[in-house]
Amino acid sequence: MTDAEVKKDTCCKGEETEELVAPTDGTMSRGPAQEVKVDHEKLRDLPVFDELGNKISFGDIYKKQKTIIIFIRHFLDFITKEYVEDLALIPLEYLQEAEVRLVVIGPAPFKCIKPFKQLTGYQYTLYCDPDREIYKELGFLEKNVFGTLDQSKHIKSGMVMGVMKSMWRAMKVQEYQGNPNQQGGAFILGPGEEVHFTHLDEANTDHMNINELLVEAGVQAVSFPRDQRVLNI
Repeated sequence: MTDAEVKKDTCCKGEETEELVAPTDGTMSRGPAQEVKVDHEKLRDLPVFDELGNKISFGDIYKKQKTIIIFIRHFLDFITKEYVEDLALIPLEYLQEAEVRLVVIGPAPFKCIKPFKQLTGYQYTLYCDPDREIYKELGFLEKNVFGTLDQSKHIKSGMVMGVMKSMWRAMKVQEYQGNPNQQGGAFILGPGEEVHFTHLDEANTDHMNINELLVEAGVQAVSFPRDQRVLNI
């Protein structure tokens, strides 16, 4: 798909994704209310950290390969946890066939990466932006806006049980694992300075449907058998 093409997905059992138009100036729109300017000059050298505390420049993540980059909320959020659990179900061969990389970035200290990956079963790349420099540069919403649970097909818990799970985990770790006001989003970038897709979450349940995001990146959609609300292909 070229930067000027309109892409429409009709593969998901009659459910059609939104039209997406990618201009050539680095700006990407997803619906009338959203427009994101990706300033590679400012973003290129901003740091993220791996689970060992090694510093990686943000621009190096997608420099050589098309990359799905998902920015999540704090690690104690049950909605975030259940979303990442579904990201963990994406088969590696699907990504390899499309030559696409998957990266998740969170606003927590890097020491939280290893236990969060163990908790969710997520084995792909996970970085942290503890000072939220990239979040701020990209204009992510910094306000604790609550959406409805039926807004996301990747949330399995009800509100009461989900909040209780989050509180229990918070009591065990006795520390924040990211700013609770920080919202996330999703980007498809690279190789180089190509911008294929952007989405800024407007609420805690407004994260991208995983299959829609995969199709945008040219990756085969996934069946999520654990929950009937998630598209089964």
